[in-house]
Amino acid sequence: MKRFFLLCITLTAFFSCEKSDVVDPNLIVPDPNDNTPTVLSPCENGMAGIYPCNDYDLVAHIDVNTLGGPGASGNDCWGWTDPSTQKEYALVCTSTGTSFIDISDPLNPVILGQLPTQTVNSIWRDVKTYGNYAFIVSEASGHGMQVFDLTRLRSVDTDNAPVTFTSDAHYSGFGNAHNIVINETNGYAYAVGTGTFSGGPHFVDISDPTNPSAAGGYAGGAYSHDAQVVTYNGPDTDHTGKEILIGSNENEVVIVDVTDKSNPVQISTINYSNIGYTHQGWFTEDMRYFILGDELDEINFGLNTRTVVFDFNDLDNPTFHMDYFGSTNAIDHNGYVKGDLFFLANYSAGVRIVDITNIGGGTMTEVGFFDTNPANNNTSFDGVWNVYPYFASGNIILSDTDNGFFIIRKSGS
Repeated sequence: MKRFFLLCITLTAFFSCEKSDVVDPNLIVPDPNDNTPTVLSPCENGMAGIYPCNDYDLVAHIDVNTLGGPGASGNDCWGWTDPSTQKEYALVCTSTGTSFIDISDPLNPVILGQLPTQTVNSIWRDVKTYGNYAFIVSEASGHGMQVFDLTRLRSVDTDNAPVTFTSDAHYSGFGNAHNIVINETNGYAYAVGTGTFSGGPHFVDISDPTNPSAAGGYAGGAYSHDAQVVTYNGPDTDHTGKEILIGSNENEVVIVDVTDKSNPVQISTINYSNIGYTHQGWFTEDMRYFILGDELDEINFGLNTRTVVFDFNDLDNPTFHMDYFGSTNAIDHNGYVKGDLFFLANYSAGVRIVDITNIGGGTMTEVGFFDTNPANNNTSFDGVWNVYPYFASGNIILSDTDNGFFIIRKSGS
């Protein structure tokens, strides 16, 4: 925070300053002598310290061994904002467990503690939130779903941090899972890539978070690697208000109405050219377009990073809209939309920020990036695994397989 001088002006010939509980913002001016840093390394001349960048500064960094212990590797991350205090927290997964980081002072993030893996270590772990709870799955054998009450973070004594947490509940209706999906406007979680329902979404009622219960599943689309579930409010009015799952299912995209958990109904499917591995996708905010990443097309077909966009104007008849190609041949992993920006975790090329204002006209334009893996931008599974861009502060968190946890933000913001 900048320090400020309060200018107090009286109606007499003298000037005086008195304490007040109310400060008129019109009487606050920046202290010209304030040199308090706002970021760890600003992006200047294409570099933020050792990291290549464009228009995004490095705010903070924690290495992966500090997060997960010696030999740990990083994977997923997500965020939570405490509704009572508005403090922001990063939930960062590693091969050994899940770390919880207070980033309310982003220059000085504090690891409050770690929830160890339920069974054994795994390079795959995923976390999402519903209300004030985190839900964690892993491909570790027999792991199931851990439930953690995030309000416990409020009471951690930072002088004794980090602490070791235990779960508040555990769901054992499946063992290993590749990913977990939560529609935060509803009380259901969807575990995908489990040993149940042919790897399709496994429904869990989490309306009472510490008493999760089985709620069915959907095996009709076969193995689902990742998914997004929304309460639909897009252009296809035939489906308004329904709970719609978009599954990225290895070799196609599957659209399923999961409103009735006892009777999920497939609406349609769509595939595309040069399929490597249909990995993960996200709706634009108007739910007109679905932006998909294919994890293996760069390796299999020698492409630069390719993002596939579908037109979902009619969910019953989705169509291919466009391909967007990045500037490197790095593998794309997970991507998310916030407003008119698409944030892509692009493995060895870091995170890429793409303007999608004119996506309807067939144009997507990279407007920034931050590369946590300065050694190369090749087709390897090293670098940024995930990005979470949804904090109100504008801070963006990244999880890197080898280099740990990063906070970045747009330069000048």
